[in-house]
Amino acid sequence: MLLFLSIGVVAVALTALLYKAYTNTRQVMINRINVDIGPSYEDQFEAGKEINVLQLSDMHLENISISPKQLYDKLKDEQIDLIALTGDFLDRKRSIPKLIPYLQVLNRLKAKYGIYAVFGNHDYVLKRQDFHSLKKLLEHYGCRTLQNECDTIWINGTTVNIIGIDDFSTERSQVGKSYKGVNRGYRLVLTHDPNIVLHMKNFHYDYLLSGHFHGGQIHWPKPYHLVKMGKLVKMNMIKGLHVYDDKPFYISEGLGQTGLNIRLGSRPEITIHRLPLPVPDLSISSREKTQAAI
Repeated sequence: MLLFLSIGVVAVALTALLYKAYTNTRQVMINRINVDIGPSYEDQFEAGKEINVLQLSDMHLENISISPKQLYDKLKDEQIDLIALTGDFLDRKRSIPKLIPYLQVLNRLKAKYGIYAVFGNHDYVLKRQDFHSLKKLLEHYGCRTLQNECDTIWINGTTVNIIGIDDFSTERSQVGKSYKGVNRGYRLVLTHDPNIVLHMKNFHYDYLLSGHFHGGQIHWPKPYHLVKMGKLVKMNMIKGLHVYDDKPFYISEGLGQTGLNIRLGSRPEITIHRLPLPVPDLSISSREKTQAAI
């Protein structure tokens, strides 16, 4: 009798835990990150001159936490200058049409400087022709896709380089190629797997956006399952804002889930990054000089 009672208690507790873990996937947070330029570089920036970058990562449309309407309602009143999509949209052909209403929402937000996208390891699970369908769909809805390449835009006279490094975990990253054509000015890197920062000692960037880890997704008591996902995990860098080699980077917890549609110790997130920009026509900065920028 006591054994059956104990089993019943465990079953109820496990059910409650799983229910809580599932409801966690519906509690989407908006996190606002103000990037600190540091006192050493204050003379290179103008007060009040910055851009707001919306980052969405790891949508995983098979298990996404938010509907297109809910996404729009959360963001419609935000000031968004640029949108960055940092990979892992989906991994099944039948999910590709599900992306359309989300892209329509992003277009409705009217980001002044456009939408940029890089791909993640799950996107590359698709067959070649299906991956190209995904890429074409993104581009049809105004997304500039970057695969080891960069684009340059000008914001109020300031040069901003947007550098897209392809997925590190599937051995597609070519950092040198990504930096080809990069100009002096602000350098914003978009990539999926943040482990690439460990290989960028001689490549200057002002800020890097990534995802991949889902904040552990099941981060209770610790995200042991992430151990094989690179050295950053062992360094306890799996979500949020970090600095490596004196360069700041952010790891998003993502919007969707893989495997089980649950989260423990993590939440799906939308991030808005407030990035300070250097003054127009700034000559090469002291930071670039000391870090052997390419």
